[in-house]
Amino acid sequence: MSTTLERQTAGALPFAAYKGLSQEELTARIQAVREKMGPRLLILGHHYQRDEVIELSDLQGDSYRLSALAAENKDCRAIIFCGVHFMAETADILANRPERVKERRGERIPVVLPDMKAGCSMADMAAIDQVENCWNQLGQVIDLSEVIPVTYVNSAASLKAFCGRHGGTVCTSANADVALQWALSRGRRVLFFPDQHLGRNTALRMGIPLEEMPVWDPQAEELGGQTKEAIQKSRVILWKGYCSVHQIFLPSHVDYYREHYPGIRILVHPECMREVVEKADVVGSTGKIIRAVEEAPPGTKWAIGTELHLVNRLKKKHPEQEIYFLAPVVCMCSTMFRIDLPHLCWAAENLAAGTPVNVIRVDDATAADALVALERMLQLKG
Repeated sequence: MSTTLERQTAGALPFAAYKGLSQEELTARIQAVREKMGPRLLILGHHYQRDEVIELSDLQGDSYRLSALAAENKDCRAIIFCGVHFMAETADILANRPERVKERRGERIPVVLPDMKAGCSMADMAAIDQVENCWNQLGQVIDLSEVIPVTYVNSAASLKAFCGRHGGTVCTSANADVALQWALSRGRRVLFFPDQHLGRNTALRMGIPLEEMPVWDPQAEELGGQTKEAIQKSRVILWKGYCSVHQIFLPSHVDYYREHYPGIRILVHPECMREVVEKADVVGSTGKIIRAVEEAPPGTKWAIGTELHLVNRLKKKHPEQEIYFLAPVVCMCSTMFRIDLPHLCWAAENLAAGTPVNVIRVDDATAADALVALERMLQLKG
């Protein structure tokens, strides 16, 4: 196991007591904890969260920004991460790296995930035993000293540790291009996991042809379903993984908005499939999507292909622009949606009472190796 999950400290307040409370009461009680703990408590909110959760977070951002903020903050003594499991793992590794723990005279910062079921389907598509099996099989047909592993931040701590041990790095959608360039400057090829679309779209922009990007299927018995020749010809070996949210956007959705809304601009996340990205006007990370809208003149029309809560928030904040969700069906990040006010209030009040629940703790060996790769990520500016 890469983490120890301390679900509930003895004497903790039960979650059931929070289910029937009104939004007003929950908000007031969370605010009371924030006032009591002051800067000692840091509530981080990912952009895909519900509005009522975002409004109560101290800092908002995408995976890259929140990782950097967790690495920089020296004042907090507890973190509540309103995001998903891999994000809380990353915060634990960065906030409790050895030099910071030493500065705090041995004190560790608890990182709390309000709901343990807030995971990531993409991260689940690459398990450490699958990646290690892939690595061993690759070693039978190519020189592993020429392969640099790069894991998307949407992955378990064990995979980040794998990259740390093998000279690789972590990347986000904001710095994937820089990470790939860095990796290819150090090796002949890259093993990129778990999101095939981010890897493919980034490599294509760098001029790497599709025929040099075989997709490794972890369910296949031999060589990820590829031929020996395809692996030997590769520059970037992609993993057969994807984001269930961004997977729903199709080229036909882009065509529909082009036809029915003349002058509209298509803005999508690089986790979308290649055929959608190629039709878009602007492609970028969550942070870039937000900046594109913020910097656009009034009257700009957008069809945005990313998580629904973020699109709706942009629409609300920018009534001077026309903003549409690119897909005709409602699709949100269901695991992010699990973080609600009852869970946040439960987590906050237990922290304040000294009975923290759902503490994410990455074991020391995994954390040490993962930190190597994460520090490289933070140095690779997007």
